[in-house]
Amino acid sequence: MAPLFREAIAGLSLLLACSAFAQVAEAPAPEKLRDWRVPAMEIIGFDFLVNRVNHCCGTDRQDYAVSVGSIRRNLRGSWDVDADPFNVNQLGHPYQGSMYYGFARSSGFDFWESAGFALGGSALWEIAGERTPPSRNDMISTGIGGTFLGESLFRMAHLLLEKGGGMSPFWRETAAAVVSPSTAFNRHLQGRGPDSIFSSRGAEYYSRLQVGFMGTAENTQGNSGVNLKRGELQADFALDYGMPGKEGYVYSRPFDHFAFQATASSANGVENVMTRGLLAGRDYKAGSNYRGVWGLYGSYDYISPQIFRISSTALSLGTTGHWRGEDVVVQGTALAGLGYAAVGTVNSISAALDRDYHYGFAPQALVSARVIFRDRSSLDLTVRDYFVSDVAANARKGHDNIARADIAYTWRIKDQHAVTVKYLWNRRDARYPDIGDRSQRRGTFGIFYTLLGQERFGTVDWK
Repeated sequence: MAPLFREAIAGLSLLLACSAFAQVAEAPAPEKLRDWRVPAMEIIGFDFLVNRVNHCCGTDRQDYAVSVGSIRRNLRGSWDVDADPFNVNQLGHPYQGSMYYGFARSSGFDFWESAGFALGGSALWEIAGERTPPSRNDMISTGIGGTFLGESLFRMAHLLLEKGGGMSPFWRETAAAVVSPSTAFNRHLQGRGPDSIFSSRGAEYYSRLQVGFMGTAENTQGNSGVNLKRGELQADFALDYGMPGKEGYVYSRPFDHFAFQATASSANGVENVMTRGLLAGRDYKAGSNYRGVWGLYGSYDYISPQIFRISSTALSLGTTGHWRGEDVVVQGTALAGLGYAAVGTVNSISAALDRDYHYGFAPQALVSARVIFRDRSSLDLTVRDYFVSDVAANARKGHDNIARADIAYTWRIKDQHAVTVKYLWNRRDARYPDIGDRSQRRGTFGIFYTLLGQERFGTVDWK
Protein backbone atom coordinates (compact mmCIF):
# COMPACT_ATOMS: atom_id res chain seq x y z
CA MET A 1 0.00 0.00 0.00
CA ALA A 2 1.38 3.41 -0.98
CA PRO A 3 2.49 5.54 1.99
CA LEU A 4 0.30 8.49 1.05
CA PHE A 5 -2.77 6.26 1.07
CA ARG A 6 -1.82 4.73 4.43
CA GLU A 7 -1.73 8.19 6.00
CA ALA A 8 -5.03 9.05 4.31
CA ILE A 9 -6.64 5.85 5.66
CA ALA A 10 -5.43 6.67 9.17
CA GLY A 11 -6.79 10.21 8.91
CA LEU A 12 -10.14 8.97 7.61
CA SER A 13 -10.31 6.43 10.44
CA LEU A 14 -9.72 9.16 12.99
CA LEU A 15 -12.39 11.34 11.38
CA LEU A 16 -14.95 8.54 11.38
CA ALA A 17 -14.07 7.54 14.93
CA CYS A 18 -15.21 10.86 16.31
CA SER A 19 -17.92 11.81 13.84
CA ALA A 20 -20.67 10.09 15.83
CA PHE A 21 -19.55 11.87 18.98
CA ALA A 22 -19.38 15.17 17.13
CA GLN A 23 -22.95 14.83 15.90
CA VAL A 24 -24.38 14.49 19.41
CA ALA A 25 -21.94 16.46 21.53
CA GLU A 26 -22.44 20.12 22.21
CA ALA A 27 -20.27 21.99 19.68
CA PRO A 28 -17.82 24.30 21.48
CA ALA A 29 -17.28 27.79 20.16
CA PRO A 30 -14.12 28.14 18.02
CA GLU A 31 -12.38 30.31 20.59
CA LYS A 32 -12.96 27.64 23.27
CA LEU A 33 -11.39 25.04 21.01
CA ARG A 34 -8.07 26.88 21.13
CA ASP A 35 -6.60 24.51 23.68
CA TRP A 36 -3.20 22.93 23.08
CA ARG A 37 -4.49 19.61 24.41
CA VAL A 38 -6.90 19.25 21.47
CA PRO A 39 -4.31 19.08 18.64
CA ALA A 40 -1.86 17.27 20.94
CA MET A 41 -4.34 14.42 21.50
CA GLU A 42 -5.30 14.42 17.81
CA ILE A 43 -1.64 14.10 16.78
CA ILE A 44 -1.05 11.27 19.26
CA GLY A 45 -4.15 9.47 18.03
CA PHE A 46 -3.20 9.99 14.39
CA ASP A 47 0.34 8.66 14.98
CA PHE A 48 -1.10 5.62 16.73
CA LEU A 49 -3.41 4.89 13.80
CA VAL A 50 -0.64 5.39 11.21
CA ASN A 51 1.56 3.00 13.20
CA ARG A 52 -1.20 0.38 13.35
CA VAL A 53 -2.06 0.68 9.64
CA ASN A 54 1.62 0.31 8.71
CA HIS A 55 2.06 -2.62 11.10
CA CYS A 56 -0.98 -4.29 9.57
CA CYS A 57 -0.52 -3.51 5.88
CA GLY A 58 3.04 -2.29 5.34
CA THR A 59 5.91 -4.28 3.83
CA ASP A 60 8.30 -3.77 6.79
CA ARG A 61 5.88 -4.58 9.59
CA GLN A 62 8.53 -5.13 12.26
CA ASP A 63 9.66 -1.52 11.89
CA TYR A 64 6.35 -0.57 13.53
CA ALA A 65 6.42 -3.10 16.38
CA VAL A 66 7.18 -0.29 18.83
CA SER A 67 8.03 -1.17 22.41
CA VAL A 68 9.15 0.60 25.56
CA GLY A 69 12.67 -0.62 24.77
CA SER A 70 12.65 0.84 21.24
CA ILE A 71 11.36 4.19 22.53
CA ARG A 72 14.06 4.30 25.20
CA ARG A 73 16.72 3.42 22.61
CA ASN A 74 15.53 6.15 20.24
CA LEU A 75 15.49 8.72 23.03
CA ARG A 76 19.08 7.92 23.96
CA GLY A 77 20.50 7.27 20.48
CA SER A 78 21.83 9.67 17.88
CA TRP A 79 19.86 10.97 14.90
CA ASP A 80 20.94 9.96 11.40
CA VAL A 81 19.87 10.14 7.76
CA ASP A 82 17.65 7.18 6.95
CA ALA A 83 17.26 5.28 3.70
CA ASP A 84 13.51 4.66 3.61
CA PRO A 85 11.96 4.51 0.13
CA PHE A 86 11.99 7.89 -1.59
CA ASN A 87 8.23 8.33 -1.81
CA VAL A 88 7.85 7.47 1.89
CA ASN A 89 10.32 10.13 3.02
CA GLN A 90 9.59 12.82 0.45
CA LEU A 91 5.84 12.47 -0.19
CA GLY A 92 4.32 10.40 2.61
CA HIS A 93 6.10 12.20 5.45
CA PRO A 94 5.29 15.76 4.25
CA TYR A 95 1.65 14.75 3.92
CA GLN A 96 1.78 13.27 7.42
CA GLY A 97 3.28 16.55 8.63
CA SER A 98 0.49 18.49 6.92
CA MET A 99 -1.99 16.49 9.01
CA TYR A 100 -0.18 17.43 12.24
CA TYR A 101 -0.15 21.04 11.11
CA GLY A 102 -3.80 20.98 10.10
CA PHE A 103 -4.95 19.66 13.47
CA ALA A 104 -3.40 22.67 15.19
CA ARG A 105 -4.28 25.23 12.51
CA SER A 106 -7.95 24.26 12.47
CA SER A 107 -8.00 24.41 16.28
CA GLY A 108 -7.41 28.14 16.17
CA PHE A 109 -3.60 28.30 16.33
CA ASP A 110 -1.67 30.57 13.98
CA PHE A 111 0.92 29.58 11.38
CA TRP A 112 3.98 29.59 13.64
CA GLU A 113 2.24 27.89 16.54
CA SER A 114 0.93 25.20 14.19
CA ALA A 115 4.42 24.74 12.76
CA GLY A 116 5.56 23.94 16.31
CA PHE A 117 2.89 21.23 16.54
CA ALA A 118 4.05 19.80 13.18
CA LEU A 119 7.64 19.62 14.41
CA GLY A 120 6.49 18.10 17.70
CA GLY A 121 4.39 15.50 15.89
CA SER A 122 7.34 14.65 13.68
CA ALA A 123 9.61 14.19 16.70
CA LEU A 124 6.98 12.00 18.38
CA TRP A 125 6.80 9.80 15.29
CA GLU A 126 10.58 9.50 15.02
CA ILE A 127 10.87 8.44 18.67
CA ALA A 128 7.74 6.40 19.24
CA GLY A 129 6.11 5.82 15.83
CA GLU A 130 8.62 3.28 14.53
CA ARG A 131 11.51 1.20 15.82
CA THR A 132 14.15 2.50 13.42
CA PRO A 133 16.58 5.20 14.65
CA PRO A 134 15.22 8.75 14.34
CA SER A 135 16.29 10.67 11.25
CA ARG A 136 16.96 14.36 10.88
CA ASN A 137 15.93 14.40 7.22
CA ASP A 138 12.43 13.31 8.25
CA MET A 139 12.21 16.20 10.70
CA ILE A 140 12.78 18.60 7.80
CA SER A 141 10.43 16.96 5.31
CA THR A 142 7.70 16.20 7.88
CA GLY A 143 7.92 19.19 10.19
CA ILE A 144 8.88 21.98 7.79
CA GLY A 145 7.77 20.62 4.42
CA GLY A 146 4.54 19.46 6.10
CA THR A 147 3.98 22.97 7.45
CA PHE A 148 4.29 24.59 4.01
CA LEU A 149 2.07 21.94 2.42
CA GLY A 150 -0.36 22.01 5.36
CA GLU A 151 -0.95 25.77 5.21
CA SER A 152 -1.69 25.57 1.47
CA LEU A 153 -4.17 22.72 2.01
CA PHE A 154 -5.75 24.51 4.99
CA ARG A 155 -6.30 27.70 3.01
CA MET A 156 -7.61 25.90 -0.08
CA ALA A 157 -10.09 23.93 2.04
CA HIS A 158 -11.41 27.12 3.64
CA LEU A 159 -11.50 28.90 0.27
CA LEU A 160 -13.84 26.14 -0.90
CA LEU A 161 -15.98 26.59 2.20
CA GLU A 162 -16.03 30.38 1.83
CA LYS A 163 -16.56 30.74 -1.94
CA GLY A 164 -18.09 27.40 -2.82
CA GLY A 165 -17.70 27.59 -6.58
CA GLY A 166 -21.44 27.08 -7.01
CA MET A 167 -21.47 23.88 -4.96
CA SER A 168 -24.09 23.00 -2.36
CA PRO A 169 -23.05 23.07 1.33
CA PHE A 170 -22.74 19.28 1.34
CA TRP A 171 -20.34 19.22 -1.60
CA ARG A 172 -18.38 22.17 -0.19
CA GLU A 173 -17.81 20.24 3.02
CA THR A 174 -16.96 17.05 1.10
CA ALA A 175 -14.46 18.76 -1.20
CA ALA A 176 -12.85 20.60 1.73
CA ALA A 177 -12.52 17.30 3.63
CA VAL A 178 -10.71 15.74 0.66
CA VAL A 179 -8.30 18.68 0.49
CA SER A 180 -7.62 18.84 4.25
CA PRO A 181 -8.96 15.91 6.34
CA SER A 182 -7.64 17.38 9.58
CA THR A 183 -9.59 20.58 8.91
CA ALA A 184 -12.75 18.55 8.35
CA PHE A 185 -12.13 16.68 11.59
CA ASN A 186 -12.04 19.85 13.66
CA ARG A 187 -14.98 21.33 11.79
CA HIS A 188 -16.95 18.42 13.22
CA LEU A 189 -15.83 19.49 16.68
CA GLN A 190 -16.69 23.12 15.95
CA GLY A 191 -20.16 22.36 14.66
CA ARG A 192 -19.40 23.70 11.15
CA GLY A 193 -20.62 27.18 12.02
CA PRO A 194 -19.78 30.19 9.84
CA ASP A 195 -17.36 31.42 12.51
CA SER A 196 -15.24 28.31 11.95
CA ILE A 197 -14.38 29.35 8.35
CA PHE A 198 -10.97 30.96 7.99
CA SER A 199 -11.48 34.19 6.03
CA SER A 200 -9.50 34.81 2.85
CA ARG A 201 -10.04 38.56 3.48
CA GLY A 202 -11.03 38.94 -0.16
CA ALA A 203 -7.76 37.56 -1.57
CA GLU A 204 -7.56 37.57 -5.36
CA TYR A 205 -7.04 34.03 -6.64
CA TYR A 206 -6.81 32.19 -9.93
CA SER A 207 -7.23 28.44 -10.36
CA ARG A 208 -7.20 26.03 -13.25
CA LEU A 209 -7.92 22.33 -13.67
CA GLN A 210 -6.44 20.50 -16.66
CA VAL A 211 -7.17 16.99 -17.90
CA GLY A 212 -5.33 15.59 -20.91
CA PHE A 213 -2.64 13.43 -22.45
CA MET A 214 1.16 13.77 -22.42
CA GLY A 215 3.41 11.88 -24.82
CA THR A 216 7.18 11.39 -24.74
CA ALA A 217 9.12 13.70 -27.03
CA GLU A 218 12.62 13.07 -25.62
CA ASN A 219 13.99 10.47 -23.23
CA THR A 220 17.42 9.52 -21.91
CA GLN A 221 16.94 7.06 -19.06
CA GLY A 222 20.54 6.82 -17.89
CA ASN A 223 20.67 4.37 -14.97
CA SER A 224 16.91 4.13 -14.64
CA GLY A 225 15.50 0.68 -15.28
CA VAL A 226 11.89 1.84 -15.20
CA ASN A 227 9.52 0.43 -17.79
CA LEU A 228 8.82 3.83 -19.32
CA LYS A 229 5.24 4.66 -20.23
CA ARG A 230 5.61 6.84 -23.30
CA GLY A 231 2.05 8.12 -23.07
CA GLU A 232 0.24 9.10 -19.88
CA LEU A 233 -3.04 10.63 -18.84
CA GLN A 234 -2.67 13.56 -16.46
CA ALA A 235 -4.90 15.67 -14.24
CA ASP A 236 -3.29 18.91 -13.10
CA PHE A 237 -4.58 21.46 -10.59
CA ALA A 238 -2.97 24.84 -9.87
CA LEU A 239 -3.94 27.81 -7.71
CA ASP A 240 -2.44 31.29 -7.25
CA TYR A 241 -3.76 32.89 -4.03
CA GLY A 242 -3.40 36.44 -2.77
CA MET A 243 -2.19 37.81 -6.09
CA PRO A 244 -0.67 41.30 -5.78
CA GLY A 245 -2.51 44.40 -6.86
CA LYS A 246 -5.80 44.42 -4.98
CA GLU A 247 -6.32 47.61 -3.04
CA GLY A 248 -6.68 47.07 0.69
CA TYR A 249 -5.33 43.53 0.76
CA VAL A 250 -2.36 43.28 3.11
CA TYR A 251 0.24 40.54 3.51
CA SER A 252 0.34 40.36 7.29
CA ARG A 253 0.07 36.58 7.70
CA PRO A 254 2.33 33.82 6.34
CA PHE A 255 0.97 32.45 3.06
CA ASP A 256 -1.31 35.42 2.44
CA HIS A 257 0.21 34.87 -0.99
CA PHE A 258 1.00 31.35 -2.20
CA ALA A 259 1.06 29.18 -5.31
CA PHE A 260 0.14 25.48 -5.39
CA GLN A 261 0.30 22.82 -8.08
CA ALA A 262 -0.29 19.06 -8.08
CA THR A 263 -0.36 16.62 -11.00
CA ALA A 264 -1.70 13.06 -10.98
CA SER A 265 -0.43 10.72 -13.70
CA SER A 266 -1.51 7.33 -15.00
CA ALA A 267 2.21 6.48 -15.39
CA ASN A 268 3.45 6.88 -11.82
CA GLY A 269 0.61 8.16 -9.65
CA VAL A 270 2.01 11.55 -8.59
CA GLU A 271 4.09 13.53 -11.08
CA ASN A 272 4.44 16.56 -8.84
CA VAL A 273 3.27 18.37 -5.71
CA MET A 274 4.69 21.90 -5.38
CA THR A 275 3.84 24.85 -3.17
CA ARG A 276 5.52 28.12 -2.28
CA GLY A 277 4.26 30.91 -0.06
CA LEU A 278 5.28 34.30 1.28
CA LEU A 279 6.33 33.84 4.92
CA ALA A 280 7.15 37.47 5.65
CA GLY A 281 7.23 40.47 3.35
CA ARG A 282 5.35 43.47 2.08
CA ASP A 283 3.66 44.77 -1.02
CA TYR A 284 4.99 47.60 -3.20
CA LYS A 285 4.08 49.74 -6.18
CA ALA A 286 6.33 50.77 -9.06
CA GLY A 287 4.61 53.34 -11.21
CA SER A 288 0.96 53.24 -12.19
CA ASN A 289 1.04 49.86 -13.93
CA TYR A 290 3.06 47.60 -11.61
CA ARG A 291 2.21 45.99 -8.27
CA GLY A 292 4.14 43.38 -6.37
CA VAL A 293 5.14 41.69 -3.12
CA TRP A 294 8.62 40.74 -1.95
CA GLY A 295 10.12 38.96 1.01
CA LEU A 296 10.96 35.51 2.40
CA TYR A 297 9.24 32.51 0.81
CA GLY A 298 8.93 28.93 2.04
CA SER A 299 8.54 26.08 -0.43
CA TYR A 300 8.01 22.34 -0.68
CA ASP A 301 8.54 20.56 -4.02
CA TYR A 302 8.14 16.92 -5.07
CA ILE A 303 8.82 16.17 -8.76
CA SER A 304 8.87 12.71 -10.38
CA PRO A 305 9.10 12.57 -14.20
CA GLN A 306 9.20 8.70 -14.24
CA ILE A 307 12.99 8.22 -14.52
CA PHE A 308 14.24 10.23 -11.51
CA ARG A 309 12.83 12.14 -8.54
CA ILE A 310 13.69 15.37 -6.72
CA SER A 311 12.19 16.80 -3.55
CA SER A 312 13.18 19.96 -1.68
CA THR A 313 12.10 21.97 1.35
CA ALA A 314 13.54 25.48 1.10
CA LEU A 315 13.62 29.12 2.15
CA SER A 316 14.08 31.73 -0.58
CA LEU A 317 14.17 35.47 -1.09
CA GLY A 318 12.16 36.78 -3.99
CA THR A 319 9.29 38.74 -5.45
CA THR A 320 5.98 38.24 -7.22
CA GLY A 321 4.77 41.02 -9.51
CA HIS A 322 1.90 42.05 -11.78
CA TRP A 323 2.35 44.48 -14.71
CA ARG A 324 -0.62 45.61 -16.73
CA GLY A 325 -0.54 47.17 -20.17
CA GLU A 326 -3.30 48.12 -22.60
CA ASP A 327 -3.71 44.70 -24.19
CA VAL A 328 -1.15 42.57 -22.34
CA VAL A 329 -0.73 41.64 -18.67
CA VAL A 330 2.46 40.04 -17.31
CA GLN A 331 2.63 38.22 -13.98
CA GLY A 332 5.82 36.68 -12.65
CA THR A 333 7.84 35.34 -9.73
CA ALA A 334 11.60 35.19 -9.19
CA LEU A 335 13.09 33.31 -6.22
CA ALA A 336 16.58 32.27 -5.09
CA GLY A 337 17.28 30.36 -1.92
CA LEU A 338 18.60 27.33 -0.07
CA GLY A 339 16.86 24.05 0.63
CA TYR A 340 17.47 20.57 1.95
CA ALA A 341 16.80 18.19 -0.93
CA ALA A 342 16.76 14.56 -1.94
CA VAL A 343 17.26 13.24 -5.46
CA GLY A 344 17.57 9.79 -6.98
CA THR A 345 17.07 7.43 -9.90
CA VAL A 346 13.85 5.45 -10.19
CA ASN A 347 14.54 1.67 -10.29
CA SER A 348 18.30 1.92 -10.79
CA ILE A 349 19.83 -0.82 -12.94
CA SER A 350 23.25 -0.30 -11.35
CA ALA A 351 24.21 -2.27 -8.23
CA ALA A 352 26.18 0.76 -7.04
CA LEU A 353 22.97 2.80 -7.21
CA ASP A 354 20.61 0.15 -5.88
CA ARG A 355 19.57 2.49 -3.06
CA ASP A 356 20.36 5.58 -5.08
CA TYR A 357 19.19 8.70 -3.61
CA HIS A 358 21.28 11.54 -2.35
CA TYR A 359 20.57 14.12 0.36
CA GLY A 360 22.22 17.49 0.69
CA PHE A 361 21.82 21.22 1.01
CA ALA A 362 20.57 22.59 -2.29
CA PRO A 363 20.89 26.13 -3.64
CA GLN A 364 17.90 26.61 -5.93
CA ALA A 365 16.16 29.17 -8.09
CA LEU A 366 12.81 29.68 -9.80
CA VAL A 367 11.60 32.05 -12.50
CA SER A 368 7.95 31.99 -13.51
CA ALA A 369 5.97 34.22 -15.89
CA ARG A 370 2.47 34.37 -17.29
CA VAL A 371 1.72 36.63 -20.28
CA ILE A 372 -2.00 37.27 -20.74
CA PHE A 373 -3.33 38.50 -24.08
CA ARG A 374 -6.60 40.44 -23.71
CA ASP A 375 -7.98 37.72 -21.40
CA ARG A 376 -8.33 35.49 -24.46
CA SER A 377 -5.18 33.43 -24.03
CA SER A 378 -2.09 33.10 -21.87
CA LEU A 379 1.49 31.90 -22.25
CA ASP A 380 2.97 30.35 -19.08
CA LEU A 381 6.65 29.58 -18.50
CA THR A 382 8.28 28.24 -15.32
CA VAL A 383 11.95 27.30 -14.98
CA ARG A 384 13.37 25.64 -11.84
CA ASP A 385 16.92 24.67 -10.98
CA TYR A 386 18.29 22.69 -8.01
CA PHE A 387 21.92 21.96 -7.19
CA VAL A 388 21.95 19.15 -4.60
CA SER A 389 25.40 19.36 -3.01
CA ASP A 390 27.31 16.98 -0.74
CA VAL A 391 27.03 19.40 2.20
CA ALA A 392 25.10 17.75 5.08
CA ALA A 393 24.72 14.71 2.82
CA ASN A 394 24.22 11.08 3.74
CA ALA A 395 27.04 8.56 3.35
CA ARG A 396 26.89 8.77 -0.41
CA LYS A 397 29.02 11.66 -1.72
CA GLY A 398 28.51 13.48 -4.99
CA HIS A 399 26.20 16.12 -6.38
CA ASP A 400 23.24 16.51 -8.72
CA ASN A 401 21.98 19.36 -10.86
CA ILE A 402 18.28 19.26 -11.70
CA ALA A 403 16.58 21.56 -14.20
CA ARG A 404 12.88 21.65 -15.08
CA ALA A 405 11.10 23.85 -17.62
CA ASP A 406 7.34 23.98 -18.16
CA ILE A 407 5.85 26.01 -21.04
CA ALA A 408 2.13 26.10 -21.85
CA TYR A 409 -0.20 28.09 -24.08
CA THR A 410 -3.87 28.28 -23.09
CA TRP A 411 -6.59 29.57 -25.38
CA ARG A 412 -10.02 30.31 -23.91
CA ILE A 413 -12.77 28.95 -26.15
CA LYS A 414 -15.84 30.12 -24.24
CA ASP A 415 -16.42 31.40 -20.72
CA GLN A 416 -14.22 29.26 -18.43
CA HIS A 417 -13.53 26.50 -20.96
CA ALA A 418 -10.14 26.44 -22.67
CA VAL A 419 -7.59 24.27 -24.46
CA THR A 420 -3.93 24.05 -23.43
CA VAL A 421 -0.88 22.74 -25.24
CA LYS A 422 2.12 22.08 -23.02
CA TYR A 423 5.77 21.04 -23.20
CA LEU A 424 7.52 19.79 -20.05
CA TRP A 425 11.29 19.21 -19.92
CA ASN A 426 13.33 17.69 -17.08
CA ARG A 427 17.07 17.04 -16.84
CA ARG A 428 19.32 15.55 -14.17
CA ASP A 429 23.13 15.67 -14.33
CA ALA A 430 24.79 13.65 -11.56
CA ARG A 431 28.41 13.16 -10.56
CA TYR A 432 29.46 10.58 -7.98
CA PRO A 433 33.01 9.46 -7.15
CA ASP A 434 32.18 5.76 -7.57
CA ILE A 435 30.28 5.90 -10.89
CA GLY A 436 31.41 9.12 -12.58
CA ASP A 437 29.05 11.35 -14.55
CA ARG A 438 25.47 10.41 -15.35
CA SER A 439 22.75 12.27 -17.25
CA GLN A 440 18.99 11.72 -17.50
CA ARG A 441 16.54 13.70 -19.62
CA ARG A 442 12.83 13.54 -20.29
CA GLY A 443 10.65 15.80 -22.42
CA THR A 444 6.91 15.42 -22.91
CA PHE A 445 4.33 17.21 -25.05
CA GLY A 446 0.61 17.21 -24.42
CA ILE A 447 -2.83 18.69 -25.00
CA PHE A 448 -5.39 19.38 -22.26
CA TYR A 449 -8.93 20.48 -21.68
CA THR A 450 -8.71 23.33 -19.15
CA LEU A 451 -11.39 24.56 -16.78
CA LEU A 452 -10.48 28.08 -15.70
CA GLY A 453 -11.37 29.32 -12.24
CA GLN A 454 -12.41 32.63 -13.78
CA GLU A 455 -12.55 34.24 -17.20
CA ARG A 456 -9.71 36.73 -16.69
CA PHE A 457 -6.70 34.39 -16.43
CA GLY A 458 -5.94 35.86 -13.01
CA THR A 459 -5.65 39.53 -13.89
CA VAL A 460 -6.25 41.87 -10.95
CA ASP A 461 -8.11 45.12 -11.56
CA TRP A 462 -6.70 47.64 -9.09
CA LYS A 463 -8.34 50.74 -10.60
